[in-house]
Amino acid sequence: MTHSALLNIDVQRSFEHKDFWQQNDLPAFSAALTRLIDGCQTRNVPVIDVFHVNPDGVFSLDSGLVTPMSFLSHQPQHVVHKHVHNSLTESGLDGWLRENGITHLIIAGMRTEQCCETTARVASDLGYTVTFVTEATLTFPMTHASGITLSAQDIKLRTELVLADRFATISDVTGALAELDRAV
Repeated sequence: MTHSALLNIDVQRSFEHKDFWQQNDLPAFSAALTRLIDGCQTRNVPVIDVFHVNPDGVFSLDSGLVTPMSFLSHQPQHVVHKHVHNSLTESGLDGWLRENGITHLIIAGMRTEQCCETTARVASDLGYTVTFVTEATLTFPMTHASGITLSAQDIKLRTELVLADRFATISDVTGALAELDRAV
C-alpha cells in the first residue's frame, strides 16, 4: 500500500460561473491534471476529490454545480466537502488520511494561491510531506488595490516561491510521478 494520496482540490463546475473565470489556461491545466490523476491511479495512489461548498450561490450544493468539471472522468477513492480554504480543517479528510496510513500529499487543483496553497501549508504544519504540482493547478489574474495586476503565471511563481523548501516540494507532473516510482 502506498503512503501517498493525490488531493484534487476544487476542480468543480462552480468556478465556470464566476466573473473571473477564463478558459485561457484550461487546456494545459486539464491535460496536466488528467496525466497526474491517471499516473496516480496506475500506481495505486488514491485520488481524493475535494469540493468547496458554501451555503448559497454557485458553490452551494443546491446550485448543482458542486460537481467535477467535464474533462474529469476518474473515480475518486474518497470525496470530501470543505467550507474553508484548506482541505483538512473540518472536512474529515485529515482523519481519513491518517486511518489509511497516508503521510505524503500531492496537491493539485484550483485555485493555486488560495485553496491549493493553503492546503499545502496546513498539511505541512500537520506533519504531512507535501508535493505541490504547480503544472496541475489553475488560477486567474488578480488585481491588487494599487492597480497592479498579476498574471496567473506571476501568481503561480509567487506561490512556488513561498512554498518551496518551507511547506512543499515543487514539482511538475513528470517529477511527481517519478517521485512516486522511486518511493516504491
